[in-house]
Amino acid sequence: MGEGVTDPAPTHPIQIHNFRAYWLARLTMTLAQYAMLLVIGWQAYNLARDSGMNIAEGSGTLAIIGLLQFLPLFLLTPFSGLAADRFDRRMLGLLTVILQLVCAATLAWFSWNDAISLQLLFVIAIALGIARGFAGPALSSLAPNLVPKALLPTAIALSSISWQVGALVGPAIGAIPYAFDPALPYALSAVLFAISAAALLTIGKVPQPAMRKDQRPIGAIVDGLRYVGQNRMVLSAITLDLFAVFLAGANALIPVFARDIIQTDENGLAMLASATPAGALVTAIVFSFRPLRTQVGPKMLGAVAVFGLATIVFGLSTSLPLSLAMLFIIGASDMFSVYVRQSLIQLHTPDDKRGRVSSVSMMTISASNEGGDAFSGSLAYLMGPVAAIVVGGAGALVTVAVWSRLFPVLRTTKTFDPPDNLLEDRKTGNSQHPQEA
Repeated sequence: MGEGVTDPAPTHPIQIHNFRAYWLARLTMTLAQYAMLLVIGWQAYNLARDSGMNIAEGSGTLAIIGLLQFLPLFLLTPFSGLAADRFDRRMLGLLTVILQLVCAATLAWFSWNDAISLQLLFVIAIALGIARGFAGPALSSLAPNLVPKALLPTAIALSSISWQVGALVGPAIGAIPYAFDPALPYALSAVLFAISAAALLTIGKVPQPAMRKDQRPIGAIVDGLRYVGQNRMVLSAITLDLFAVFLAGANALIPVFARDIIQTDENGLAMLASATPAGALVTAIVFSFRPLRTQVGPKMLGAVAVFGLATIVFGLSTSLPLSLAMLFIIGASDMFSVYVRQSLIQLHTPDDKRGRVSSVSMMTISASNEGGDAFSGSLAYLMGPVAAIVVGGAGALVTVAVWSRLFPVLRTTKTFDPPDNLLEDRKTGNSQHPQEA
């Protein structure tokens, strides 16, 4: 465990210095990320529309942005998970923050000089995909090393709060200053990335289990993938989110709905982009004080069903208040699912495999988020933004029905407790063979 875990009987993760620094680093990094991502999408869509493209063609531009972020995330994540298990997770996270800082500074400079272009935004999207591909496994697998096991579900909820606060406030940091000067949100993002880097530097060296020295890199990656494939609980939790969010992702099309469906300005754009994380934040705060303890599998399935229904209503809405309400529900239900999934994955995975399993989880998250952005943008190009969102929400409902039949463990899992044989493996240090959940 990291420094601070041996302090007298910590009863809450916030009492541990390393976790406080980690929480601040995650918060400031996420604030900067969401500010940048919103402005990149807004700039790209406006550049496309102002150049004469119609709504469908502008949506296709957002699909390209999503695809360019998704590809490096998807291709590099298995290797970044291996890196998170082999190298110092804190330093690996620090390097990714520095890369994102460079991206923010570059966009600030070009925006200040009125030289921003679609080509530059595409290049930055690739760089951000690379950075996030390595940051996810490193930082996700770092958290369990900072707190005692008994406090891990609360730590996950608190970590989710930092992420959701960032996702809630980040769009405002992007959209509102953008109305004054397009360079300003990028400059603010660069400052936030610098704070994140400084916070990570204050975390003391955190011991992590050594990997098998006789295992080659490709074999280690395959070992992590095999564990996910053989552990039905981990596999079902990861893939449920993958398909539901991939099909029903609405975030990429928010610039389209803001400008051409709801017809609002940058303030409305900021509210729409912040509504989903607002719902997620409220849910995460509730779980940080009242952790979920019973019927975790069935409740996860129910949350994803609510996610799909709210997505359908959002797609049909032309009212700003109704759209905000539906996006709030989408965020709350998605956070419910994320909380259950992350707790199950972290508690059902041996520590020496957490980096690689987290990388698989991050790979599917990137497939569902950035890949879903590309999918929804492409679908909007083919059938229009409203139909794309409605069809996607219906797809999420179908996913819930199918997964509840394919993976009965989701319907029967009552608590987060891992099986006894996995606990025994941890005690003896034998975690070479994954156990069925």
